[in-house]
Amino acid sequence: MKHIASMTLMLTLGVAAVYAQEKPVKMTFSGNGAASPINLNQPNTNTAEENVAGNGTLGRFTFRNVTAIATSPSPQPPSTCSGPNQVYFPRVAGAGIFRFQDGSLLKVNLTQGGDCIDLVHVDGHCTLTLQIMGGTGRFKDASGVLTYTETALPVLADASDNPIFFAETGKITGAVSGINEEQGQDEGQWVQSLLVVTLLITAADAARRQPHRLTRCDGSGGG
Repeated sequence: MKHIASMTLMLTLGVAAVYAQEKPVKMTFSGNGAASPINLNQPNTNTAEENVAGNGTLGRFTFRNVTAIATSPSPQPPSTCSGPNQVYFPRVAGAGIFRFQDGSLLKVNLTQGGDCIDLVHVDGHCTLTLQIMGGTGRFKDASGVLTYTETALPVLADASDNPIFFAETGKITGAVSGINEEQGQDEGQWVQSLLVVTLLITAADAARRQPHRLTRCDGSGGG
């Protein structure tokens, strides 16, 4: 029985190791951005969203990100956006959802970031830090931090010549842990495997402990 308990513990620890392992992430995407129909009601902000699709370490995905962007440039922009023809608009709140090809969802919250607008080249460069907040399917217990980096080019302007619709491309990097890599379509695969192996070990142990009987050539048992 000690052998059975040891094997069960080893299998359980193996499952835990799969969940705990940190996985580097590198993904690319393209899509669009515009004003969002959702209003976050943050003071002195407009609510915008990105709708993009891509591929990478975690598989094919779509991503919808809704954030509140300050309506006035920051008086203290980061050093990467401090040129004479650049203005920086912080993003103050937001969240997003990744949906992967297997149906799993990954939820993220904005922790910091913003948009650097180049007034000469008329483009925007957005960098966001996203905190992973779990999800569904293989990302149920996921955690980690992702960096979302994007370049936006205006496609459509309103009657006042303000850009309102953008073509967007970029990449997502970082690390995530707590992924169930072995889940596939069956969320209980590891548990089922653990139970089957435990039963097989139990049966083998019982057979080993059963007394052997001599058998005559005619097939009848002997004493």
